[in-house]
Amino acid sequence: MNRAGLLIALAVAAAAVAVFGLFPGLDLAVAGLFRDPATGLFLWGANEPLGFIRDAAMWLTWAIAAPSIVAFVVKLVWPDKPLLVRGRTVAFFLITIVLSAGILSNAVFKSYWGRPRPYYVTEYGGPWQFRNWWDPRGTCPTNCSFFSGEAATAFWTYAPAALTPPPWRPLAYAGATVFGALIGLLRMAFGGHFLSDILAAGVATFITVWLLHALIYRWPATRVSDEEIDARLARLFMPLYRWRKRLFANRSQRRGLSHRTAEAPADE
Repeated sequence: MNRAGLLIALAVAAAAVAVFGLFPGLDLAVAGLFRDPATGLFLWGANEPLGFIRDAAMWLTWAIAAPSIVAFVVKLVWPDKPLLVRGRTVAFFLITIVLSAGILSNAVFKSYWGRPRPYYVTEYGGPWQFRNWWDPRGTCPTNCSFFSGEAATAFWTYAPAALTPPPWRPLAYAGATVFGALIGLLRMAFGGHFLSDILAAGVATFITVWLLHALIYRWPATRVSDEEIDARLARLFMPLYRWRKRLFANRSQRRGLSHRTAEAPADE
């Protein structure tokens, strides 16, 4: 991931801010393309095949992260064993997916940015007034529209794309962009998000992945080796491992003592 990618992401963000600032009704207009005016329903909201594709996309994304998750859990349980996956890959994948798909989207924005989802706005028959993306004062109480967590999860595939061999990397980035955009399009078609929610998810996720890739792999002051991460995790988890071993040893001793006491002959 080089500076060109970051500049492109920042340019997309600047262009989106300008466009949605000049045309504040754009989000509603685009959302209306997926809505049936006669029934007031979003056309694909109850489409089961598309719902399955949406779920399958999330399964695929987490399947990519799964080896790193398993390696982390195994290291937590047995810190004296080497990581099953390269240390930098574990750190890079887990930190980026937790930040982009979890903390930034759901814990920071969606919980406190009260923008209603399209199917909840009064313009489309819902109870709450539409809010532009820059306005957090909406009446949605929680799990709101800005920005899309599922789109951020799909755009997280920028992380594995960043680790592909250099000749394949541009194609991998393009594939991650298309994948995230398609999932975002589905969320819009279901009435779950506005266009700006999807753009924000893509930009925020790319910048998160870019920064973590720089910290772990590129910048001399912060980059680390696989062995260093393995050793740091071992030091972090070793106290818990030793406590657990002492706990099990004490329990075994108590069970052994109880067993010997039960077998002792009673006094006649």
